[in-house]
Formats: sequence, structure tokens, C-alpha cells
Amino acid sequence: MYLGLGSNLGDRRARLLDALERLSRYCPVLRVSSFYRTDPVGFADQPDFYNAAAAIAWPGTPEDLLDALRSIEIDMGRVPRFQNGPREIDLDLLDFDGLVRSHPDPVLPHPRITTRRFVLTPLSEIAPAWRHPVWKKTAAELLWDLPEKPGVSRIDDDGNDG
Repeated sequence: MYLGLGSNLGDRRARLLDALERLSRYCPVLRVSSFYRTDPVGFADQPDFYNAAAAIAWPGTPEDLLDALRSIEIDMGRVPRFQNGPREIDLDLLDFDGLVRSHPDPVLPHPRITTRRFVLTPLSEIAPAWRHPVWKKTAAELLWDLPEKPGVSRIDDDGNDG
């Protein structure tokens, strides 16, 4: 299973690390990508995001995983705002062992995964062999089809673009 993580409010790095630690209380976190500084998508007048991807071993259902992710977001103080607005923390279920479904929630794979450079870049880092279960393309192949903007750049441990 693969997750996307993002934050653009407060100490973004600390928020991503906190979310990963909280997630590890629910299940094993197998791999975590580098952190990436990414341009906001949809609503541009907000701070840049830090994004990452994680591979996990989830023992339950997709619904249970979605509930766990929402619980972590609430516990970390996520405040509901408008669509594509600023977020303290955002945890998205990207892929659940290749399951394809349009309902119930969560829709799988994530319905906007193929259009988001900020998701595909870290996902291709930790799962180069992952293939979209419908499009049959790897994350790297899907990335080739996307424009360069909105931008994504890997950051080092000090928060500098690398």
C-alpha cells in the first residue's frame, strides 16, 4: 500500500515526521521517500508544500486505513478549509495493493494520482516498479506525461532544495 503525505503550514518537515511516527503506531512503515518542496496546486496563494510518499503494510481493509489516516489528521490539528487550500497535514491513500474501485470511499487508486507530479515523484522514488492498475504505466512513465509545472524539487535534511 502506498500513501502520499503533505503539509504546508507550520514546521512542514516536523509535521511529516510526526505523521509517519503516528502511522507507525498503526502498522509497519516499510519505506519513505525523500521530502520534496512542491508548488501549491489549484490555489496558488499559499505556502509551498512538503510532500513525501510511504509504503506501508496494512493488515485491514481500505476503509479502516482511511479511518486511521483521518484520525491522524484530526489528532494533528488539521482544520477543514476549502478545496486545495492550506493544510497542516494531508494523508492520502494512493494505492491499496492494486485494488480498483470507484466506490465506496476510498476510491482506488487515488483518482488524481496520474495528474500530480508532487505524488508521482516521491512514489517513483520508493516504488519504481509500481504500475497504475488501470493505466498500466509506472509512476516514472506517468511523470513523463506531465508538464514541468507545478514544480517539485527534492530537499535535503536542512530544508534546502537539493
